[in-house]
Amino acid sequence: MTSNMLYALTLSSALLAASLHPGKAHAQPTAAQLQTAASEIAFTTRQMGVPVEGKFTRFTAQVMLDPRKPETGSVGLVIETGSARFGSAELDAEVPKPTWLNVPAFPRATFQSTGIKPAGPGKFEVAGKLAIKGSTRELVVPVQVVQTGSGAALNSTVTGSFVLKRLDFKIGEAEWADTSMLGNDVAVKFKLVLTGLAPL
Repeated sequence: MTSNMLYALTLSSALLAASLHPGKAHAQPTAAQLQTAASEIAFTTRQMGVPVEGKFTRFTAQVMLDPRKPETGSVGLVIETGSARFGSAELDAEVPKPTWLNVPAFPRATFQSTGIKPAGPGKFEVAGKLAIKGSTRELVVPVQVVQTGSGAALNSTVTGSFVLKRLDFKIGEAEWADTSMLGNDVAVKFKLVLTGLAPL
């Protein structure tokens, strides 16, 4: 065997080993645990100029993030659309209908990150894809992480907000597509309380 062949074989073996056993620098962070009772996802729209507030009461989150290496992390959210609540029995009964979230056909909305980058101390920009009612849009969400406690008692509170266009997701069809009646902008804000996240 020539030295060139030996070198090529050694290099190929090293690349194969690296792909099968990635080094610590590329290791994925462990998943944090969502504290559901302390977390919330809320939204505000405007009907005839009057703000109408609501929230989702059932959702899950998978957050794998090392704040010191955010590019290795990922964030995934699954929201049960039928859990939308406005605090009004009449409005709550309308939400599942086809005109609005069409819950029987689309029981879940999802967000899946495609990239995370730092944006300052405790701040990050999370790019991803939001899917609601069969439509998917890309967005970038600025988030802030605040931590309290230490060690096993370290708690992380992740907050952020963004604005979506409801008509991009066919929320409010037929006569409700008139944005003079119901605004197109929906302001979404969230607070996710996590344990198991690495220190900032």
